[in-house]
Amino acid sequence: MGHKTPPPQSTARPRQSTIPKQVRPTRKTTAPSATASRPPPKSSNPEVGKKLEGPAYIIDGDSLRIQKTEIRLFGVDAPEINHPYGQKAKWKLLELCKGQRITAEITAIDHFGRAVAKCYLPDGTDVSAEMVRQGHAIDWPRHSGGVYTHLESPGLRKRLWLANARQNGQMFLWQRYEERKAAAKQKREQ
Repeated sequence: MGHKTPPPQSTARPRQSTIPKQVRPTRKTTAPSATASRPPPKSSNPEVGKKLEGPAYIIDGDSLRIQKTEIRLFGVDAPEINHPYGQKAKWKLLELCKGQRITAEITAIDHFGRAVAKCYLPDGTDVSAEMVRQGHAIDWPRHSGGVYTHLESPGLRKRLWLANARQNGQMFLWQRYEERKAAAKQKREQ
C-alpha cells in the first residue's frame, strides 16, 4: 500500500475581509447590530416641538412608543430592565399609561435618535413627575434642570445604587460614592 501525500500547502496570504472589525460577526454575535451598545430605534422622524397623541407601548421604565415614535421621558432616569428595580419601573409606567391616550410634547432628540418628550395623561398629570413621585425613577438634573428633584423620596438614589452595586458585585463603588459625598459635605461645612 502506498502512502498518500498530503495536499500542497498554500503560501498565499489569506484574504483580508472588507468588513470593519467592529461589525464582523464573531462566535458570540451573528449580526452587526449585536455589537452596538443599543440598536437604533424603530422611530419615525421625530421633530422638536411636535405633539403626538395616542396609546403608548411601554419599552422600559423611561421609554415608550407612540405612533411608531420611540420616546424617552423628559428629565428622569429609571433603572434599566436588567437592574433589580427595572421590571418594577416598567410595570409602574405601564400601569400609569394603560388604556389612556398619552400626549407627548417633543423637546429634544437624544444621542440614540429617540425623541425626548414631556408626556401627559389625559387629566394633565406629568408622567415623569409621577414616576419620580412613586419612587420608580429619579430626577436627571442635567436634562431637567432639577424640576423633579423635590419629588424624590428620601433614600431613593441610595436604594437604586445599592441594588445595582449588589447585583454586579461592586459594593466598592457605593462605598467610594459615600466617601466622596461625606468629604463634600465636610468641605461645605468648613
